[in-house]
Amino acid sequence: MSVQGPQRRLLGSLNSTPPATPALRPPTNQTGPQCLEVSVPDGLFLCLGLVSVLENVLVVAAIAKNRNLHSPMYYFIGCLAASDLLVSVSNVLETAVLPLLEAGALAAPAAVVQQLDGAIDVLMCGAVVSSLCFLGAIAVDRYISIFYALRYHSIVTLARAWRVISAVWLAGVLAGALFIAYDSHVAVLLCLVSFFVAMLVLMVGLYVHMLARACQHARRIARLHKRQRPARQGFSLKGTATLTVLLGIFFLCWGPFFLHLSLMVLCPQHPICGCVFKNFHLFLTLIICNSIVDPLIYAFRSQELRKTLQEVVLCSW
Repeated sequence: MSVQGPQRRLLGSLNSTPPATPALRPPTNQTGPQCLEVSVPDGLFLCLGLVSVLENVLVVAAIAKNRNLHSPMYYFIGCLAASDLLVSVSNVLETAVLPLLEAGALAAPAAVVQQLDGAIDVLMCGAVVSSLCFLGAIAVDRYISIFYALRYHSIVTLARAWRVISAVWLAGVLAGALFIAYDSHVAVLLCLVSFFVAMLVLMVGLYVHMLARACQHARRIARLHKRQRPARQGFSLKGTATLTVLLGIFFLCWGPFFLHLSLMVLCPQHPICGCVFKNFHLFLTLIICNSIVDPLIYAFRSQELRKTLQEVVLCSW
């Protein structure tokens, strides 16, 4: 963030290089090897944010409109879209509104600007936590649908789904508030990094187990049709490719941001780590890109949702 002062927030401290010496802030003057700094123009960043906002609004609207989509699986997808929407909105506000307020183009007292800055940071942190939680919830939902198919509707009920959704949103709000209130503590970054690692391990474990079960099922079908080798290889390659894309996008989009957080704890003063810190805006851009890709992976593959989406778009015209 760009608001200065003792109450600078978590994301602001990560994205800044003030001369102060708290452990969570990278030093201003770095000496050592030349750094590769990827510059993301504000215009491009803003456009990506607006695309993400529009895309995720459409997903939420489509799920809300079609009663056939009022099931736990689609509620989780809708909540993921809402979380990604909040991530994008917070970044769009920071990129477009705060600079105008600070430049005096929009009239607002300094206290209001600072409060808005803090609110955006709480929104960003809470949305990041809830987005990761709903990615994990979707993985668990799919796991149960495969391994407990006959009992799925008795296990994943609407009541339980709403309890999970309420708990995730509550956790996101509390996490955002706590992380911003205690942004000067290393424990905040350690909690964020540990949470990301836990979600990564959960998703990798569940999806790999699902792929193994699917391949095992394909081998059994192939034996029945006496076409074991071709069917097994074809399905395995397709399943592996799908899993690689899903987890690869997750790690590519979220990994650099949490690598940044890890290095803020491990080597905040090292010149090489300082090179990573300079690309913080790029890491936020990757998170925005993840918000754009998530609907393509989890929502738009549903024929029912795509049909409803067409109706929503046509009605808007």
